[in-house]
Amino acid sequence: MKAIKAFFVFSALTVISSLAVAEGGGDRVYGRMIQENQKAMEQYALKNGKAVPEIVHYEYGMNLDVKKVVSVTPTDKNCSVAPSRMTYEDSSGKLNTVEYRVMGSNCPHGS
Repeated sequence: MKAIKAFFVFSALTVISSLAVAEGGGDRVYGRMIQENQKAMEQYALKNGKAVPEIVHYEYGMNLDVKKVVSVTPTDKNCSVAPSRMTYEDSSGKLNTVEYRVMGSNCPHGS
């Protein structure tokens, strides 16, 4: 009996989470992911005695002085465009964060 209840609870949660993503829940997931990354980068900066990086929105042709990549948010498992961030140290040791949009990693490939 407990196994049946657990199955129904699991099934209900799966359906609800699928509906949330279908109804824009993916935006909340990205928002949470970006916030978690921001907190982690603030902690990294404090731990390493660096200033918290300002977030710069990437524009085509920007010259990025990347010496060491510190963090990159993961890409979406669906086939959609989503925000992503990369935090890096430049050649002077300064932390920088660039935000950009990236295509998901699960897109069908053309023949």
